[in-house]
Amino acid sequence: GAFQKKGHSARILSREEAERLAKDRVLVSEFKQLKLEKEAQKNWDLFYKRNSTNFFKDRHWTTREFQELKACREFADQKLTILEAGCGVGNCLFPLLEDDLNIFAYACDFSPRAVEYVKKNALYSTERCKVFQCDLTKDDLLENMPADSVDVVTLIFVLSAIHPDKMHLVLKNIYKVLKPGKCVLFRDYGLYDHAMLRFKSGSKLGENFYVRQDGTRSYFFTEEFLSQLFKAEGYEQVVNEYVQRETVNRKEDLCVPRVFLQSKFQKP
Repeated sequence: GAFQKKGHSARILSREEAERLAKDRVLVSEFKQLKLEKEAQKNWDLFYKRNSTNFFKDRHWTTREFQELKACREFADQKLTILEAGCGVGNCLFPLLEDDLNIFAYACDFSPRAVEYVKKNALYSTERCKVFQCDLTKDDLLENMPADSVDVVTLIFVLSAIHPDKMHLVLKNIYKVLKPGKCVLFRDYGLYDHAMLRFKSGSKLGENFYVRQDGTRSYFFTEEFLSQLFKAEGYEQVVNEYVQRETVNRKEDLCVPRVFLQSKFQKP
């Protein structure tokens, strides 16, 4: 079972959790940090090599959580063009295309291997989607799609994998292809999520920024940080809130606190 609440206040840590986080002050060396940045693509490619298409569950919750995919239509069967920025192996993309026959999707990912998995999927059709490899921090999206052409951009568990200093470059890139008046739908890890509390010492890269054992990185967002990030690139905030879920693992008798940030930002 799972209990969920939305709101603007961050999760409150237990005393034990707060003490553990306070102790973890040592940062990964600058040399290793530069190496991780340089090898970011290789590390994600290896991640997909190891896990193939089996790691993430298909995300059938997208249309439930983001009514925007229905609401941004002026009439029921209006064709929508979407961009899934950071599509992975298509866990979000394919349920969406199955669920809604009036969507054309652009989809891109950092990892060439992930892009190949998408192209090999039986549901992949060039009439309904165009997938391409792209480093959103430096490859211009306009090389693969027209300016002001997209009704919705989904940015789901993607920005957290990018160095905080480069996140604004992603938002700048996406801004160019989004139609005026249309939105970016965002969901990612929130501050004090269970995953953040599980990092062992020696994993910290910076404030709320950590490295996993496989070399992939994860940032945990505060509402304020995300808001400033989008607004600095010219977006207007529509919704920006924490989603706190208590997931109960009955078998192990564990209560796992998940924290996500779920948001919607509009291009004026």
